[in-house]
Amino acid sequence: MRPAVLLGVLSIAVGGVAAWGKQGHMAVGFVAMQFLGPKASSFVKESLGDEYHESLANAADWADTIRGQARYKWSSELHFMDAHDNPLHGNCNVDVARDTVGGRTLLNAITNYTLRVQDENLSDNQRQEALKFLDHFIGDIGQPLHLEEYKRGANDVHAKCDGETKKLHAIWDTGLIEVMLNAHYDGPDDTEAWASDLAKSIKNGIYTTSAPGWISCSSTTQPVRRRGQLDELEVLAGRNTIAPLACPWGWAAESNAYCCSIVFSYGEDDDLCTGGYYDHAISVINEQVAKQGYRLAAWLNVIFDGSPIAFADGPTAGVLVEQSL
Repeated sequence: MRPAVLLGVLSIAVGGVAAWGKQGHMAVGFVAMQFLGPKASSFVKESLGDEYHESLANAADWADTIRGQARYKWSSELHFMDAHDNPLHGNCNVDVARDTVGGRTLLNAITNYTLRVQDENLSDNQRQEALKFLDHFIGDIGQPLHLEEYKRGANDVHAKCDGETKKLHAIWDTGLIEVMLNAHYDGPDDTEAWASDLAKSIKNGIYTTSAPGWISCSSTTQPVRRRGQLDELEVLAGRNTIAPLACPWGWAAESNAYCCSIVFSYGEDDDLCTGGYYDHAISVINEQVAKQGYRLAAWLNVIFDGSPIAFADGPTAGVLVEQSL
């Protein structure tokens, strides 16, 4: 049964950082479009319409483009969650009590817009906005530094990429992706070809066997639990409460773990866009983008088609068992 809680926009202060650049977010949207069920696909196309060419790819970076507008400045902090861990000493983890204080986080935003996108009492414009936020935020959660507090998600950490000194956050957002697109595709504008290869790798390639695990948790209603009880967090000035959902919480922990295993694992003089670091990092980025595109489709399929797998030609046709986190 659909939860009764329905929140409006999350009212918060200005702040935050960008996530995947336009290429990464568009790729997530392109991948998702390949795996939508019939009802989810119909909703997406009707909702986005000609303005976005009926595609999640074209709407994927909307949430970044509007952040500078006065009417949307409240949305800035929704793009991340600060895990107060210690990645430089091999301690990466997310904690619901520690990291969602105040409720103004990426995890709560996904919960909020999951509720709103399916609420038929809202206007078409409100549901379209909810869809665009979900499109973007489910992409954001795959970027490891969007689940990390250290040095403002590494915006205050600098490293080399292709001989230039850049913010480490920006290197993961765009730098590594642009190097790959220039090396293996026709440059940064060839995002669709990259995404098409990722989708093929899910359908019949290197991700085929792992893809079922990516969506084994697909509940759009089960809240994360803390010490056996629901952790309800206040996010509005009023009495409305919202608890982060269990599945995105698991995705967040998964992404955050990469801060220990790869993101900060470089030497002072290393160029992160060449050599072994680049090879490892771009492998992680490719999988994270593919994973979040597949999860975005499954999330919408659960809402509109009733099952994460709602298409005939995917590699994982059949019933998948939801795992609790």
